[in-house]
Amino acid sequence: MRLLYIFNQYLDEMQQLNLPFYETKTRQVGARTEVFDVIRKMYVVLTPEEWVRQQFIHFLMQEKKYPASLISIEKGIKVLGLQKRFDAVISDRSGQAAALIEFKSPDVKITQKTLEQISGYNLQLKVQYLIISNGMKHYCCKVDFEKRTFAFLNDIPEYNELIIRD
Repeated sequence: MRLLYIFNQYLDEMQQLNLPFYETKTRQVGARTEVFDVIRKMYVVLTPEEWVRQQFIHFLMQEKKYPASLISIEKGIKVLGLQKRFDAVISDRSGQAAALIEFKSPDVKITQKTLEQISGYNLQLKVQYLIISNGMKHYCCKVDFEKRTFAFLNDIPEYNELIIRD
């Protein structure tokens, strides 16, 4: 009974994000709580960062109409000769990466270092949109490769807007 109380308390803490709440499947495996990832089609350990990822991915699919089949999670890439792992990439219908997403735990402040991290990944991927979220604050910027600049947007674009190439 005590374990169930701890589990429910943990979920209550996880639900306080600046996003709509989306019902997710969870399970208890020993002392560890896992959440079902609808993209990877498997249970993963429920950490604060994973909670942000799951809720944000549901937000993108349900509110912004991003197709689940065009979302990749935690794939490896080489950046300047180093093996790295991105949090999520959104592809267009031809399979070309269009947006890169970096997730942080709600208690992690998004800083210049976070922007540098995602920009470093983008050296390899060369996507037009960078999205960062800690569940409380969400940032999206559009990259202009010709001018070597980026501009912060007021909102996360809908999928059909995201895949339009300038």
